[in-house]
Amino acid sequence: MPRRVLQGTVVSDKCDKTVTVLVERRVRHPVYKKYVRKSKKYAAHDEANSCKVGDVVSIIECAPISKSKRWTLVDAAAAPQEKKPVKKTATK
Repeated sequence: MPRRVLQGTVVSDKCDKTVTVLVERRVRHPVYKKYVRKSKKYAAHDEANSCKVGDVVSIIECAPISKSKRWTLVDAAAAPQEKKPVKKTATK
């Protein structure tokens, strides 16, 4: 059976060799037919302690590492760059 791969954002890196990843998904409401955002946090194993808060990462299922860790870090991308607002100058 193939292992699941999820993509999310690191929300905590306080533990040693562990990061908390927030994974969001969109689900259609059965009655109102409107899309609703659902999110869940996963504890993932980060052997090198390389991830920081805000990084977008991919995690994959694995055998249980501890009581709460069943995911391992696969790929870590840099945090998305925030766009700075451009100041508009008044021209006459």
